[in-house]
Amino acid sequence: MKNILYLFLVLTSFEISAQTTAEEYISSGASKFYLGDMKGATVDYTKAIKIDSNFVEAYRKRGLAKEGLKDFSGAIVDYTKAIEIDSNYAPAYRDRGITKGKLKDFSGSISDYTKAIEIDPNYATAYFNRGVCKFYLGDMIGACNDASKAQELGDDASILIKKACN
Repeated sequence: MKNILYLFLVLTSFEISAQTTAEEYISSGASKFYLGDMKGATVDYTKAIKIDSNFVEAYRKRGLAKEGLKDFSGAIVDYTKAIEIDSNYAPAYRDRGITKGKLKDFSGSISDYTKAIEIDPNYATAYFNRGVCKFYLGDMIGACNDASKAQELGDDASILIKKACN
């Protein structure tokens, strides 16, 4: 499957011209991201942003690629920019929360997950991730409540429930 995607990527890269749209760069970047080429994906997402500086998804995806390169501060900058352009974009809050968690900023993560939940009250992953952060901060009641809500919404939170709710 990766060979087919690589062939597709190679063939489509020859078609990139001066008329390439931001969406085409996003598509090319997504292919590179899937193949593990985070540097190439970052380059394509940056080209999309140069074409359309308000392309929210380009900032979010570039943040994901930067995170893959372990450029956590760069990823946070991109997620923050996506949020500035569209303040009701729950996935950008979730992704920024994940990155802050990797930096052990659990309080910052909780704030981002809380905002994602305010935007989308049925965001199971945000409840689960917020519960994990609360667990790391020693808030077992909060962790248990969030894990239980995530489970109720369809996320498998059984491991966190087992650790936090007993």
